[in-house]
Amino acid sequence: MTSTRTPLVVVGDALLDHDLCGRAERLAPDAPVPVVHGARRSSRPGGAALAACLAAADGRPVTLVTALGDDSASQTLRELLAGRVELVEVPLEGTLSSKTRVLAGDRPLLRLDDGEGRARAATGAAEDAITGARGILVADYGRGTADVLRDALARTQAPVVWDPHVRGRPPVPGVRLATPSAQEARTFARRLAGGERSGGAEGLAGSGGFDGAIDSGAAHDSGGAGEFNRSGGLVDSGGSYGTGGPDRSGGFDASGGPYGPHGSGESGDEEGLRAAARDARTLVRAWRARAVAVTLGERGALLSHGETPLLVPTPAAVAGDPCGAGDRFAATAAGLLADGALTEAAVQAAVHAATRYVAEGGARAVATVEQPDPPEAAPGDGDTTGDAVRTAARLRSAGGTVVAAGGCFDLLHAGHVALLQAARRAGDCLIVCVNSDDSVRRRKGAGRPLVPVADRVRVLRALECVDAVAVFDEDTPERILSELRPHIWAKGGDYARTELPEQPLVESWGGQVLLLPYLDGRSTTGLARRAAQSPAPTAGRTR
Repeated sequence: MTSTRTPLVVVGDALLDHDLCGRAERLAPDAPVPVVHGARRSSRPGGAALAACLAAADGRPVTLVTALGDDSASQTLRELLAGRVELVEVPLEGTLSSKTRVLAGDRPLLRLDDGEGRARAATGAAEDAITGARGILVADYGRGTADVLRDALARTQAPVVWDPHVRGRPPVPGVRLATPSAQEARTFARRLAGGERSGGAEGLAGSGGFDGAIDSGAAHDSGGAGEFNRSGGLVDSGGSYGTGGPDRSGGFDASGGPYGPHGSGESGDEEGLRAAARDARTLVRAWRARAVAVTLGERGALLSHGETPLLVPTPAAVAGDPCGAGDRFAATAAGLLADGALTEAAVQAAVHAATRYVAEGGARAVATVEQPDPPEAAPGDGDTTGDAVRTAARLRSAGGTVVAAGGCFDLLHAGHVALLQAARRAGDCLIVCVNSDDSVRRRKGAGRPLVPVADRVRVLRALECVDAVAVFDEDTPERILSELRPHIWAKGGDYARTELPEQPLVESWGGQVLLLPYLDGRSTTGLARRAAQSPAPTAGRTR
């Protein structure tokens, strides 16, 4: 079916992102660093490629103009983009930049960067794509793609949204909307005032970031403890996005980023907004942009046409992985402007889209390629957990309600089935989280489980009411829930007087815990006891 939405051309620097997500329950004996167990590796498009995929997920045709080479990272990214966007390549000098985050649950611990490739030159095909565009998003990650195509971008008559980077050049004159983060706006304004020679970390909130604070690839940092986001501000230690604002790579830290502390009255929020308004006004005039929207993390975005600014607040308080939220903001705004929307309406919709993006899992909810688990992670599981995560992501992106339920499900009985059927009726898909054999053994004792996890998974997947199954090895399901991020976490009514440790986590992204009736008199323990007490069959009698 032909899309009714205006095609979009995304011009910028593509990256390849990896996540290594496991659990951390102890520190290493030789250094005060966490030990990550059972890590699962996933890969996804990053940078301008993520922005292009997000725009395509909105249902519009997307052409990505970016620099790729002959290296393995470039080839992997081509495979990830196949069938999702049309790719127009310019030559890459060096190897494609890739970023690997190491996470414990949903908490980033470390990031590893590889590759320093830059766009080498424009091509006729790339210039033609820009010339024929009806809407353009420039996702500049400081690696030269926007620079080599600058002349073509300056000539276009299409509405342009420019998401700048402090290591890149300013937008070409006449862009419809520029979308710097608060720290980027502060940095650009200081340069214009002659107060900063380069894109360094001078004046950033907090001093605990990585060396250089704003590196050429910090555009999509995940917001871990003491880690600088793209704009250079520290993200809080839990990777929280505050109220879900659309800063490209996450919100500010507790000190409020470059504009003062949150909730501190005149010296904090109000003065911070005035500073952001001054920076926006400066950039509108210096860049000769039609408008500048400064993204303010948990506060939302401040839109300026050069005079009195408009504050667009976030619609709800959410917490989650903010990686890529700025790309979600810019892609939404660019698409709507291409469709003919007013700038104010496009920015408001972009704030809402970025908030929703964080609430629904951020970049990890974008379709990924997951590597199979190591054999010891979940015997017999195969890639069923990866299937579950992708199922949840697809349902969320389609606007559906994801329901999850959990348990050991050892000797599946009528009580289990009734619970799962009721849970499925509460939403659009049901994902069952199953304790691994080791987890069951720790909870139930020696002799359990009676049925190995591979068989339990197979039986559950055979039920019509179950859409996917995920296996977890911990005593409680917080880690797998943080990957699935269900709208509803369903539990049996026998938990009505029990405090669930996972409830605060589920509620942190706007989900809810739902108790469902449980059939009395049904239990695996009871079944096992009766089976053990049954008399042995009489010799010579068979069935």
